[in-house]
Amino acid sequence: MKNSVFTIACLLLFAGTSVFAQSQKELIKEHKEMNKQSASELNAKSTKTALRDAKKLTKEGWMTTPGALPLDKQLDRAYKMQYEFDDNQYPKYIMAEAFSVGESYDAAKMQALELAKQNLAGQIQTQMTELVDNTVSNQQLKKDEAASIVKTITTSKNLISQNLGRVIPVVEAYMETRQSYRVLVRIAYNSDMAKQAAVKVVRDELEKEGQDLHEQLDAVMGLKNN
Repeated sequence: MKNSVFTIACLLLFAGTSVFAQSQKELIKEHKEMNKQSASELNAKSTKTALRDAKKLTKEGWMTTPGALPLDKQLDRAYKMQYEFDDNQYPKYIMAEAFSVGESYDAAKMQALELAKQNLAGQIQTQMTELVDNTVSNQQLKKDEAASIVKTITTSKNLISQNLGRVIPVVEAYMETRQSYRVLVRIAYNSDMAKQAAVKVVRDELEKEGQDLHEQLDAVMGLKNN
């Protein structure tokens, strides 16, 4: 019996490590692609919309840090990413923006990034809740099961944000005043990876509450049961 328990524990540990390693590989690949894209964008002409918006922000006093892409290039990349779709015609990235004020640039930036991640988590929550509601309407999920899942999703925003990992900074600008720094950031996160991270959090929380609803959750999110 002890050997069986030990074997199962090892298998679960291996499975979790494999999933984490795969996610890390996907994230590294994503960042490499972004770096290549940034290099090519230096020689590309920005769209009229990006140029117009960058001009407006610059006039308001927003600047970019030394070594960063010009503001029009950053905005151009952000707009293009918003219109990227996967094979199923769903948005490839979830985008979020936040603004923060701090006594130092680093403090304001960290706070802005945290707020943006919270924004991302909120968007994921909304999408997951809508999917659950749809399955109830289609009679694919019982009302009491849906209520338990929705309740857990609603209370898991901070955990989802913490489990997103490294996000992709797309736009970063700042404004300096006599007493503070104002930092504006826009970030992106792969939609599939966001869904996987959120489902893992919700699944773990359901198990802690003694709710055996992981199969129903996977079905709602369009994931294959393990």
